Amino acid sequence: MSLFQMFQYGFIQRATVAGSLIAVLCAILGVFLVLRRLSLIGDGLAHVTFGSVALALFANVPPLVVTLAALPLVMLASLGILKLMERAKIFGDAAVGIVASLGIAVGVLMTGLSGGFSVDLFSYLFGNILSVSREEVIIAAVLFLLIITAISLYYYELLAVTFDEELAQTSGINTKRINTLLVLLTSLIVVLAMKVAGIMLVSALIVLPAVTALQIATGFRTALILAAACALLSVVGGIIASFGLNIPAGATIIILNFGLFLLAFLGRRVVPRR
Repeated sequence: MSLFQMFQYGFIQRATVAGSLIAVLCAILGVFLVLRRLSLIGDGLAHVTFGSVALALFANVPPLVVTLAALPLVMLASLGILKLMERAKIFGDAAVGIVASLGIAVGVLMTGLSGGFSVDLFSYLFGNILSVSREEVIIAAVLFLLIITAISLYYYELLAVTFDEELAQTSGINTKRINTLLVLLTSLIVVLAMKVAGIMLVSALIVLPAVTALQIATGFRTALILAAACALLSVVGGIIASFGLNIPAGATIIILNFGLFLLAFLGRRVVPRR
């Protein structure tokens, strides 16, 4: 089957559109998170997403509502991480660990009460991008526009806080508001990306394109563009490979991301940046 014939299928088109939108968001926000050494927050919020999804499935909500039900819980968890860092004076990794362990505990408890892992929960854990519905594509597109708009409006503030938070604060930037915006956007992306890569691999979708771009980029804007390009390439390639070889799409996307990272890493050693 040719690529042209493959992309005539509606589910391939939906997977490609939704996956591309979500991957670009993960890559762009991932650059900010990696440079701020907050890349673990994606993994922590993914654990919370597991608890939220398990809770929603325990309540027998419809599949489409599972994503919408998980959003407010994960957003509250992201604010909880931020408050622990600010008020309890806990380092970022410890704050993430506390919230992540609570999310996992809730997920395991709900799974036990419901009689064990279900097929639906497994699909969220490991991703199933080829089953993306039309409604989920619309949700991804709307949130893509909202998140890109937010990043564009607060780009310079996010940039300043990313490189020197203390200097940004003395310059008159409301760093608490920017930090709140950053963690809330991260929570949105984590929930969105669980259908693409799965809860277990969603943090890699945030981190890998960013670290790949930072290996070879010569400026911040270049890093954002390269990260988005790597994410797009891995998603499209992962969907094609998944459909053609009958292998899991989420894992394939992450492996392709890692392959791009290795190429960038080795390329940097051969041709150092100037």
